Amino acid sequence: MRNKNVFILVMCAIGVALNIVLGTVVQMTKIPLLFLDTIGTIFVAVLFGPWQGAAVGTITNLLTPILSGNVKDIPFFIVNAVVGIIIGFIAKKYKFDLKTAIISGLLLSIISPLIGTPIAVWVYGGITGSGNDIIFLWLTKTGSSVFSAAFIPRITGNFIDKIASCILIFLSLKYIPEQYKNFDSEIKDEKNNSILKA
Repeated sequence: MRNKNVFILVMCAIGVALNIVLGTVVQMTKIPLLFLDTIGTIFVAVLFGPWQGAAVGTITNLLTPILSGNVKDIPFFIVNAVVGIIIGFIAKKYKFDLKTAIISGLLLSIISPLIGTPIAVWVYGGITGSGNDIIFLWLTKTGSSVFSAAFIPRITGNFIDKIASCILIFLSLKYIPEQYKNFDSEIKDEKNNSILKA
């Protein structure tokens, strides 16, 4: 069981690294309608469950602002943590096949901007330094409210980003050996066996 816990910790660290590296690359290149900063969260949540996914999301959004020197981004940890929780529970209940990946992506693409938009408006007034700022500025100039102008590019981007992220994780699962999947249930079985033996 110790080896399994070590493996989970290593995979969580990889998940955090994926979020930070891919999210930073997308932000630096200012690719509109794409974030890729939750792909590691989704990966860990599918493999190990909601709480590990939430931990990866939270750690990502605590580390990234510290590393970049932009601590105002810390409140966005809520979005990443919620992604981990939702995907973790979905993956526990259903097989994470292509259909589940697409439905999960659609669900996240609505929930994430509903949480992230108020944070972006409250912390930054809607302008966050991402590629979405171009759309935000255009929408405010055409008469949209700050909330609508911040929400529309986010929900549009999330449809692309979250569905693509979930499909990429579904495809990557083919390369994960079966013994490294369903750790949560295996750990519970081992605990139950040790209780029965005692």
